[in-house]
Amino acid sequence: MIHQVKIRPDNKGITYTTQGDLIFFTLDQPSKLSLEINGDRLHNLHIFANTLQQEVPAENDPGVMWFGPGIHIPKDQPGNAFHVPSNTVVYLAPGAVIKGKFVCNRVENVRFTGLGMILEPERGFEITFSRNIEIDGITVINPAHYTVYGGEVTGLRINNLKSFSSTGWGDGIDLMSCSDVTINDVFMRNSDDCIAIYVHRWNFYGDARNYSVTNAIFWADVTHPINIGLHGDVTNGGNSIENLHFKEIDILEHDEDDRNYQRCIAFSVSDRNWVQHVSFENIRIDDIQEGQLFNLRVLFNENIVTGLGVGSKIYVLKISIIMAIVPILLLLKVIQSRRVLRIYLLRIL
Repeated sequence: MIHQVKIRPDNKGITYTTQGDLIFFTLDQPSKLSLEINGDRLHNLHIFANTLQQEVPAENDPGVMWFGPGIHIPKDQPGNAFHVPSNTVVYLAPGAVIKGKFVCNRVENVRFTGLGMILEPERGFEITFSRNIEIDGITVINPAHYTVYGGEVTGLRINNLKSFSSTGWGDGIDLMSCSDVTINDVFMRNSDDCIAIYVHRWNFYGDARNYSVTNAIFWADVTHPINIGLHGDVTNGGNSIENLHFKEIDILEHDEDDRNYQRCIAFSVSDRNWVQHVSFENIRIDDIQEGQLFNLRVLFNENIVTGLGVGSKIYVLKISIIMAIVPILLLLKVIQSRRVLRIYLLRIL
């Protein structure tokens, strides 16, 4: 029996009526929603109302990889990968189910589009040493290791991506040494970081600059909705992470019992990294299960990194907190006096 209905994010202002076990409401624009009955957000219904696609490539057009309704398995087993060349449009039609990952390695001018899904891949998108890559409309279900794995990518655009994961290391968007990145209108419900911005890691080197993250919904069942600054290049003196701008962000959940990894917005500045010119505007944090709202640190985590960070400069313009009981609000910690941590808090509601 329905006693209570909640449709999140709250700021959408969606009204409803009930009639017995039926719920009625109307949408007048594309939306990404969580419908929760009787306070149960773990057995909720996710609703994605997409716009109608205006541009659908023809199956036989040159430069098109076209996946129609049905299950598609890569031929290069056991790699489970579709390798995409430069100057290609990859179209996933509604009803297309991809059982493998897409790999873009040393390519340019690639666009992924459509309303199909990628089901239980190693990764959804593995994009390395490439430029001018776009992802639009795809849903990724339960990757083993990241929905979007990016290394040394310039000019990455992600729009209307939906992601769910339930495994360890099931991060959403993890980018190493990537620059000129635009992320808009995404829904990320992940079992690790929803978005992580790093510099050097594994085979990827260089700074990370110029990120715009807007109109995003983050739901971290474990660890961080937003994580910045952890990995870098200690051997060569560290890297810069700068010009990151987050605006109109809804954080619907954060549930982490390990104090080392509790934070909705996390700065873990390590490995000689310098983080600066980061802004947060109109960030709405819902009633999280367990964790911290902010954890801003210049630190050395001996389990993950190889050195201390240098410092960070962060601008918090406006954050709204929607909580019945507020946990630890802010943890600022600087290890060693020469480290620099500057926080400018303009408005917290």
